[in-house]
Amino acid sequence: MRVVVLCGGESSERDVSLASGRSVAGALLERGHEVVLVDPAAAVPVLAGPLRPGEVVDGVKVGKEPPSLSDRDQLRRRMHAALTGGPVLDLLRGAELVFLALHGGWGEDGHVQALLEMAGVRFTGAGSAACAAAWHKGRAQAVLDAAGVPVAERVLWRPGAGELPHDVKRLVSAGPVVVKPVADGSSVSVHRVDSLSQLAQIATAESFGDVELMVEPFLAGREFTVAVVGDQVLPVVEIELTTPLFDYTAKYQSGAVSEVCPARIPDPFASRLQELALRAHQALGFGSDAYSRTDFRCDAAGEPVCLEVNALPGLTATSLLPLAATGTGWAYPDLVQRVVDLATR
Repeated sequence: MRVVVLCGGESSERDVSLASGRSVAGALLERGHEVVLVDPAAAVPVLAGPLRPGEVVDGVKVGKEPPSLSDRDQLRRRMHAALTGGPVLDLLRGAELVFLALHGGWGEDGHVQALLEMAGVRFTGAGSAACAAAWHKGRAQAVLDAAGVPVAERVLWRPGAGELPHDVKRLVSAGPVVVKPVADGSSVSVHRVDSLSQLAQIATAESFGDVELMVEPFLAGREFTVAVVGDQVLPVVEIELTTPLFDYTAKYQSGAVSEVCPARIPDPFASRLQELALRAHQALGFGSDAYSRTDFRCDAAGEPVCLEVNALPGLTATSLLPLAATGTGWAYPDLVQRVVDLATR
């Protein structure tokens, strides 16, 4: 097939997405597809291609910190222009499939999916409605709660909107809590907070301003993630942390965490996590042609709580979804081909 891989983009996960895109392109070439690698936010969008089977795509390393978004407005202008007219849109329409290796921002909140839907372009992963439902953690958790998926108490707060809400004060006083943007990925700007003074320092240092934050109790137990590909639930992965939180640095630097698949847990508990992941996948509108990854953390009593559902989880060769795939016997190219097959069946 003629496949365009979209990666990069305008979000804080731009570097991760570029790495995912190159890994996906390599797997597609290995499976006999023709590939063009495109970053719609770049000044020169076509990064490589057309590439044919047998050719090689160089990988990239994800940095220790997320990229600065000082030029985010420019990246967004380029991205919107590329996806709504001109040679990039012609390239997308001429492909048999667009493989979305975008993470975060417009690539995961439904913006890009909506533009491709309006353009009549076939793409991998969930549609715009499911992506939008999963992206805003506050609204997603309300849906999951109604569907019987356990979630933590949460309070939404905009630091620039005036006095600290009473419910935020209450949660911090009962603390510790976790504070994070309500709509972002790769655990960017996630903090454990133990006091109101620390919360004020973080809000000032991060310059959150009008960014909506979510405050929820810190969960002291073990952390797990479960992927769903189509109708198949993959083995449970445990994330064994050496840090209090699975933040951006821990995710993308070797040695910060140990990821175990299949998780060393009793079968009934693994089955429970898998059932909850499938329920979350379906409750948010992910169909049998989509894939997702649901993250859980246990409370002090060992009870699992759903943190979020990822509509376009990382696809670098060392990301959690590919690791889960190995637990079911799929090599990385097998996983990429299954994502293609879901979108084209």
